[in-house]
This record gives sequence, C-alpha cells and structure tokens, in this order.
Amino acid sequence: MSKTVIKIENLSKIYRLGEVGTGTLSHDLNRWVRMNILGQDDPYAKVGHVNDRTAPPQPSPKGRGIIPQLGGKRGAGELVAALRDINLEVKEGEVLGIIGKNGAGKSTLLKLLSRVTSPTTGSIKVKGRLASLLEVGTGFHPEMTGRENIYMNGTIMGMRKWEIDRKLDEIVDFAGVAKYLDTPTKRYSSGMTVRLGFAIAAHLEPEILVVDEVLAVGDAEFQKKAIGKMQDVSTNDGRTVLFVSHNMAAVQRLCPKSIILKQGQKVGEGQTSEIVPIYLEQNRENMAEGVLNRTPQQIEPFIEKIELFNSNNENTSALLFGEPFSVRLTISAKKEFDNIEPLIAINTLDDHRIFTAISSDQQVAYSIKGDKLSITTNFAEQLTPGQYKLIFALRSGRNKSYDLLMDAMKLNVSELVHLNTVPNEKVLGFIRPQPQWT
Repeated sequence: MSKTVIKIENLSKIYRLGEVGTGTLSHDLNRWVRMNILGQDDPYAKVGHVNDRTAPPQPSPKGRGIIPQLGGKRGAGELVAALRDINLEVKEGEVLGIIGKNGAGKSTLLKLLSRVTSPTTGSIKVKGRLASLLEVGTGFHPEMTGRENIYMNGTIMGMRKWEIDRKLDEIVDFAGVAKYLDTPTKRYSSGMTVRLGFAIAAHLEPEILVVDEVLAVGDAEFQKKAIGKMQDVSTNDGRTVLFVSHNMAAVQRLCPKSIILKQGQKVGEGQTSEIVPIYLEQNRENMAEGVLNRTPQQIEPFIEKIELFNSNNENTSALLFGEPFSVRLTISAKKEFDNIEPLIAINTLDDHRIFTAISSDQQVAYSIKGDKLSITTNFAEQLTPGQYKLIFALRSGRNKSYDLLMDAMKLNVSELVHLNTVPNEKVLGFIRPQPQWT
C-alpha cells in the first residue's frame, strides 16, 4: 500500500483586505490601546470609514484554531477566505490535478504546500523533498547566471553539490539554454526562465513536484516535453506530482485523479474522467443572462444579450469535442437602423484568431425599428478540445461600427467526444473540418 506523502487537515487561509497597520509601531500600539483597552474608535481611521472594530474571532468548524469572522468592519479591514476547511491526502507516486476557476484558491493551496505562506488554521504534513514551480522565475535571483541559479535552487531543495553536478547537463539540455548558461537570468525571456525553472524542479529528484499554470508560458514543444517529463517522473521514479492547469486536455492526459476547488472550498474529488465533466457542467452557466447588464450609453444599436446553445439546445458555455453549436444575439435600439451586420469571432485564450463569421459574407443584413431584434447563427465547425473566447460586433459595411464586445464569453471544449466523432483519436489544430469527399 502506498504511503501518504501529503496530508492536509482543516486547512484555511484568511487574508485581510486593504491596509494592514498604520505604518509605524507607535501608531499601531496607540490604535491597539484605544480600541482594545479603552474601547474607543480607531484614531487612524480614514475619513468616511466605519470605526467599528472587527467582530471577535470564532472557533474553526473542526475546533482547530481560531478563524477570524469574515466580513469585518471597514475601519478594521475586511477579511476574505482564500481557502476554507480543506482536507486532502495524496499518496506516494500519485499525480493529482487541481482544477477550478480563477480565484478558486488553487495557487494559494500550492503556496501553502510550498511554505511560501503560512495557514491561518489547520495543518499540512509533507514527507520528502518538495520542488515547486509556482510562477515564472520562482526562486531565481535575476543578477545570478543560469548556472548559479541551478546550484542555488538545488541547495535550497537540500541537494548536495555532487548531486547537482551529476544532473547539470540534463537540466541544461532539457531547458535548451546552453548558450545562455553563464548569462544573468534577468536577460532571459519569460519562456527561457520557465524552461530552466521547470528543468531544475523536475531533474533534481524531489519526492514531490508542484507545478502551477506556468507551463502556459512555454511554447507547444516545451509543454509537450514538460508533460512527458512529469509522466516519466511519476510512472518510472514513483514521485508525486501536483498539477494546476486550466487546460482540461492536459489534466486528463497527465492526472488519473483530480480535485475541484470553488471559492476556496473543495467541491469535488475523484477520477479525472469523472471530475472533468463535473467541472465543465459547473461552468455551464448562462453567461449572458445578467452578466452583460448593458445600457445604450450612446451606443446604438447595441448587443443586449448573448446566448450559446449546444446540440441539445441547452444554454451553456461548454461543448463536447465535435459538437455543433449556435449563438443567439439580442440587439436593442431606440430608433430605426438598417443594414446591420453582426460579426462573431472565436479566438484562443492567447488571442490567435480561429475564424470570423460576418453576415455580409452571405449577403445578409438586418434592420431594427426601435425595439429588440433576435438573431441566431448556427455553427457546424467542430472546435478541438481547449478553451476559447468569443468576440461580438455590430457594423454597417466596412466603415461603420456600432458595438464591439471583446472577450464577451469563454467557451470550454471538452476532450470528451460528441457522438459523431471518432473516440480516442488524436486531433491537431483548432478546427476539425467536415469536407465533402468525392
């Protein structure tokens, strides 16, 4: 039976928003005496801030330590829970995916594991050496060369010089920075920095490897090498990997098991093949309903509402690979307009254009007579697995633009396949065309 190398119990991390302290020790002491002993208002509160003191701290749900009560008064600083009552066990040799929206607490969890910051309550037990790559340049000194940073990082991880010497050539070869090895890392690009940082973390034989979304900085070739290396260290070397990514295809390929974080809490745990559909289902939100909340504000006509529908005519922001979809725009105006041409474009998250669809390409234009107009466009293009963002515009000919919505909606395409697509088939590119063969 595999032994437990990471055990997290009732872990919470609370941050205070706004300024902490007055800036001088004497003022901090004066504030503490006035508010906690004399029962007076905060003498250093800014004009317009409420002077009430923060509500008293409350016991944590499991009785382990004290958690300050969230939603403290403005004068004392508001509190927010980045993580709340997390319990987790990770076995030796396990590859665990951590998924969730931005702000869900993924990076905070990894920082706590890496001891970059301390928990507010709860405990973390880690057995073995842990190497973490949390952001570009983690642990690098910009004035030191690449070679010096390799030795410094290895020493921090508890490696001996002879161990680092033995791995040096492999690290340099993997990172592809041999030409710049004796150049200060402040002159490295972000891609070079993350390649070297990952190579150090992966090759200096830590028992636990923690990788945040930094691999997105590298090019496609490096991402493929990095994922292959993580598979190798877990399968062949029996090392534990924690992997955070918004790329569901990478998570499915690398991680047999995953957890979902949402608003600082763990809301799902299990086999990745079961967890990813749950995560995508949670993201099947009506992104247009109540999100745009737009008023004309001198823009007419304007896009009031956006809806995306899957092949079952369900309003969603997640599709299966190979699934056709449709987009419905609700356009509003107070007066009459003619020759309106809607435009819909799809980009990758790093702003590479996939395609643009304009109604005028089919010699179609619309008129609106001071009311609302609903337009539906059907797409048969099969988007390959990944994340995309949608752009919407209204124009009249090439020289007249009415409205523009950049990044108005995000779209997740799952690696799980639609019925009309061949399963377990590797697909490259962004679109799977459906040509007519004769």
